[in-house]
Amino acid sequence: VKDKPYSIDQNLWGRSVECGPIDDPAFEPPEDAFEWTVQPEKAPNKPQYVTIGFNEGVPVALSGREMEAVKLIEELNRLAGNHGVGRIDHMEDRTVGLKTREVYECPAALTLIEAHRDLEKLTLTRSELAFKHLVDLEWAWLVYSGLWVDPLRRELEAFIEASQKRVTGEVKVKLFKGNAAVVGRKALTPAHDLSSTTRQLAEALDQTLAKGFIEHWGLQAVAHRLEKAEEETS
Repeated sequence: VKDKPYSIDQNLWGRSVECGPIDDPAFEPPEDAFEWTVQPEKAPNKPQYVTIGFNEGVPVALSGREMEAVKLIEELNRLAGNHGVGRIDHMEDRTVGLKTREVYECPAALTLIEAHRDLEKLTLTRSELAFKHLVDLEWAWLVYSGLWVDPLRRELEAFIEASQKRVTGEVKVKLFKGNAAVVGRKALTPAHDLSSTTRQLAEALDQTLAKGFIEHWGLQAVAHRLEKAEEETS
């Protein structure tokens, strides 16, 4: 109908809108498509800071107040949405092959994902982070595709649960004009803070070893470049 041209799905985690004028990928979504978020240009001119507490990867506190997950998400939806955070304009590839344009509102989800990812960067190793990125993508695809009961989903979650044992701490986020920017992070204990631990280890290293490491680090790249140079001059 003309007064309600949209198809809308929503739950605690987010709100998706499609159809009507949104069907045209070149058309900017009208403001009446949004309900959870303030237009970023009209959001408050003063930023708001929130601190999100995580325990083994799970958000458990907001600005010093312990909360049940549902209450925390509801409150963060309100706070972040008031600052225009959480709008996504997205071209989506459906499982059946259709390519469609959808608009999402997910203030709490985007803020939590950003904060959680940042705390992972502080507490996980480089190799764990690289592999978890792949795991996250595969897990999301399985769930999106309706394959919740696929055994791979449970197997991926076994790695996720193991990796989150050290992801405990607090992340400070600045909400302002459509952005949720991490401006500080702190692990629960020094043992969880890999940035502090690696700095201490680096200070104890024999700095004279750096020369040999540098010479060997790019050995294959140097060999390839020399080979190319010989080909070019022959």
